[in-house]
Amino acid sequence: MASASLTIRIDESLKREASLVAEYYGFDLSSVTRAFYKQMVRERSIPLNLGSYEPNEESLRAIAETDSAIASGSYELYDDAASLLAAAGA
Repeated sequence: MASASLTIRIDESLKREASLVAEYYGFDLSSVTRAFYKQMVRERSIPLNLGSYEPNEESLRAIAETDSAIASGSYELYDDAASLLAAAGA
């Protein structure tokens, strides 16, 4: 299968922020873009959630708990997901 090149014009800060998110998950922007297109073809839809997000009661409690921990300084930081899972005993 022949490959094609794609040029997308976006704001530099948007590209930089998107790159950071992709890198956090171990990807680059090209890989994420290819995955997005493959999912779009596979599902025959545009895989974007265009609805507004309203947190449920459980999420609101977790947010309040997190805000409280941050305000009091009683929280731990982890370098990666593996460290977090190890601390949780998973």
